[in-house]
Amino acid sequence: MRLVTYREMPDDQGRLGVLVDELVVDVELLGASEGEVMPSTMLEMIDLGPTAIPVLRDMVERHRASWPIGVAIPQSNARLLAPIPRTRKNIFGIGLNYLEHVEESARGLDTSRDLPEKPVVFSKPPTAIIGPGEPIQHNANMTQQLDWEVELAVIIGSNATRISEAEAMSKIFGYSVMIDVSARDNRRAGQWIFSKGQDSYAPFGPCIVTADELTEPQNLNLWLTVNGVEKQNSNTKHMLFKIPTLIADISTGMTLEPGDVIATGTPEGVGAGRDPQEFLWPGDVVECGVEGIGELRHPVVKI
Repeated sequence: MRLVTYREMPDDQGRLGVLVDELVVDVELLGASEGEVMPSTMLEMIDLGPTAIPVLRDMVERHRASWPIGVAIPQSNARLLAPIPRTRKNIFGIGLNYLEHVEESARGLDTSRDLPEKPVVFSKPPTAIIGPGEPIQHNANMTQQLDWEVELAVIIGSNATRISEAEAMSKIFGYSVMIDVSARDNRRAGQWIFSKGQDSYAPFGPCIVTADELTEPQNLNLWLTVNGVEKQNSNTKHMLFKIPTLIADISTGMTLEPGDVIATGTPEGVGAGRDPQEFLWPGDVVECGVEGIGELRHPVVKI
C-alpha cells in the first residue's frame, strides 16, 4: 500500500491517507464508515504493527467501487506532507555507502579512499524534514557549497535491539525517498550533523510504500536532476552495506523503534565530486525519484 500524510486545507493537521488510483482515501474516516477505529496519523499506523496493513487493505477493497461520502478526495485536491512530518528521534544517515561515491568523496571532500569496514552513521534532526514541494533553504551566511544526495529511506516498523541480519528485514514497515541535502563547507572537524542537519535538509516523501508491496528494495533505480539535468542515476544493488546489514549494525548499540528512518546512502554524482564542483543556488530546482516509490521536486530558495 502507498500511505501518505496529507491535508486538504492549508490550516488542517496532517492526516493519514492511502493512495488508491487517483484518490487519497482518509484512513480514519474509512474505518469510521465501518464502525472501526483506525489511525489518523502515520506513526499511529506504524505503531499498530504489521497486522494493521491487511485490515486496511481489506477495507479499501470492500469500498473501492463506491467510497463512502467524505472518505476520498482527488489527489489533486490534497497537499502531501512528509509521510512522517516529525520523526520521534533523529534520522539515521549512512555515509559513503556506494563504491563510486566513496571514490568521488575522496576526490572532492578529502575523505578516505579506503572502503569503510563498517557503516558510517550520522544523524539528521527531525527539524530538517520537509515535505514534497517545500523549499530547500539556501542561507549564504551558512554555506556556499549546498549539495544534493538522493537516497532510499527505510522506515522501521518494530523494535530492533541487537538483531541479526537474518531478522532485519522483518523489522521494516516500508520505504520512501529522501534527499540528503548537505552543506559541504559545514563539516566541523569531521562532525557531520551541522552539515547534514540544518532546516530543510531532509526532503522526504511523497509516500511510504509498505514492505509487503515493495519486495525487492535492493534492486531499485534511483536518480536525481538539477534544473532538468541528470546528476545521479544508479541502483540500490550497488550499496556497499545492504539494508539488513545497516539495520543489524545500528541495532548493536542503539535500539531502533517504530517510525525510525534510515537514509541508506547515495550513489555517485554529487556536486562536490564533480570537476569543477557544482552546488545548489537559489532558483535551482531539484527533482529525484526511486523506482516503485515516487518522485520529489523541490525549489532552492534564498533565506
